[in-house]
Amino acid sequence: MIRPATPLTLVLITYTDKEAIERLRPAHVEWIREAIDVGVMLLAGRRDDAGGGVLLFRGTPEHVRPVAESDPFLTGGGATIELVGFPANLADDALAAVLT
Repeated sequence: MIRPATPLTLVLITYTDKEAIERLRPAHVEWIREAIDVGVMLLAGRRDDAGGGVLLFRGTPEHVRPVAESDPFLTGGGATIELVGFPANLADDALAAVLT
């Protein structure tokens, strides 16, 4: 489906300190739940290589960065992030309601 572009940002998390990650995981999961509950984050998951995670946010990188940087994995010194913004102007019809 072609539609007006919806700004989304993919956040790629890279673990830098696995001991810190294990210690911070409960707070990180709670942070994700809160971001999903308020509607700013759409999904989250671990990368297949177990070296980090992937988060999908509504909004541009400029709007998402402050939220992403409040992740306990970052504030606790266990990870770094890369933000990739993109306009979602092509999507499966099943995603239309989620992206608007």
